[in-house]
Amino acid sequence: LGGHKRSSNWLEKSISKKKKPRSLVAEVAISINIDRKIEDLRSENVAGIIRGSEFPEEVIVVTAHYDHLGVKGDDVYNGADDDGSGTVSLLEMAEAYSLAKLQGNGPKRSVLFLAVSGEEKGLFGSEYFAGNPTIPLSNIVANLNIDMVGRVDMEHEDDSLYTYIIGSDRLSTELHLINEKANATYTKLDLDYKYNDENDPNQFYYRSDHYNFAKNGIPVIFYFTGVHEDYHKPTDTIDKIMFGKLSQIAKLVFHTSWELANRKNRVVVDKAFKE
Repeated sequence: LGGHKRSSNWLEKSISKKKKPRSLVAEVAISINIDRKIEDLRSENVAGIIRGSEFPEEVIVVTAHYDHLGVKGDDVYNGADDDGSGTVSLLEMAEAYSLAKLQGNGPKRSVLFLAVSGEEKGLFGSEYFAGNPTIPLSNIVANLNIDMVGRVDMEHEDDSLYTYIIGSDRLSTELHLINEKANATYTKLDLDYKYNDENDPNQFYYRSDHYNFAKNGIPVIFYFTGVHEDYHKPTDTIDKIMFGKLSQIAKLVFHTSWELANRKNRVVVDKAFKE
């Protein structure tokens, strides 16, 4: 208690009569030893492309990450929602595009289905693709990224037919409007833009694979349904996936991508990327 009293008196003397604190500067030398463990990781991205009939050099990229946390001790981290839900959505869309092309109704622009790895370690798979692209980045019209779309979070326990939309208007006003129109026409989901706020403390805009496209000036949409009690736990299992909800979000991504692939002009980038 005595020490506290002396500290209080010292603090009072450090404040001027105008009650403005003084600047107290002290030079202190600190020495820190940090042990670093460097581990080489090897994995693969998996890509498949549907070639466009009229503008094959222009490409819409649909992404989902297929890695998760693996096995720790006796626990298997299944990752059914994170991101089995996104990977399944990507595969279903790829099948739909393949069937459309076989029936003579393929897209005018090319669509690249890119299942990336290393997301959980730091977006490594999408970062590698952006740094070593199989197609010029300037040819990529937009990226639609699907990550965790099979569950609900606490804020939507009574409203399962929703999805968070992140990044849709950050680089292209047109892309945002195209997604909203596709939803109004085909799926009628509740589009929640809460996490699109630049001041959102969660900063989800920077935390999934679309970010490595956005920072290269490519318009993006991140489809996401929020964090739940099984996030990054072994209990993220397939029996908890809401397949009706999952299919509706996959349809929204499909219809948005279909419009992007078949409209007369590629979407305009009318905003600059912000770190």
